[in-house]
Amino acid sequence: MQDKVVYLTPEGKQRFTAELHELQTVRRHEVEEQIRRAKEFSDTVDNAEYDEAKQEQAFVEGRILELERLLSAAKVIDESSAQTGFVRLGAHVKVVDNEGDEETYYLVGSSEADPRKGLISNESPIGRALIGKRVDDEVTVVAPAGSFTLKILEIT
Repeated sequence: MQDKVVYLTPEGKQRFTAELHELQTVRRHEVEEQIRRAKEFSDTVDNAEYDEAKQEQAFVEGRILELERLLSAAKVIDESSAQTGFVRLGAHVKVVDNEGDEETYYLVGSSEADPRKGLISNESPIGRALIGKRVDDEVTVVAPAGSFTLKILEIT
C-alpha cells in the first residue's frame, strides 16, 4: 500500500529524524533496562513496575514505527525553488481579518501543524483557503466555528 505523501519543512524533517534517533538509541535501551530491573525484584505477575515498563516499551516502539512511516513517506518542502508571489507550502503568510487583527502563519504539512505557534496545515480550513492566493487577495475561510474573511498582506 502506498503511503500518503507527508510534506515536511527541512526543520520538521530534522526534528522528526532526531526524535527517531533518540528513541532508537537511548529510550529503547532505557526501557529495556527498566524491564530487566523490574523482573529482578519479583516475577512479572502483579508487578506494577514491570507493567509500567512494558507500557512504556509499547509506546516507544509504536512511536518509532510511526516516525519511520512518516519519514519514509516524507517530501521535504523546497522553499528556495518555489514560485514566489503565491501562497504555498513553506510560505509565511501575513493576513488581517475584518476586525483589523493581523496574524502571520507558516504553512506546513499536517504532521508539523501547531496552530498555537502559527504553524498551520495545508489541510486546515485556513490553509486550504490560502493556498494558491496572492497578496491583496481576500479569502473566505469556512471553519467549524463559522466563516470569516482574511486579506493577505504579505507572503515570504
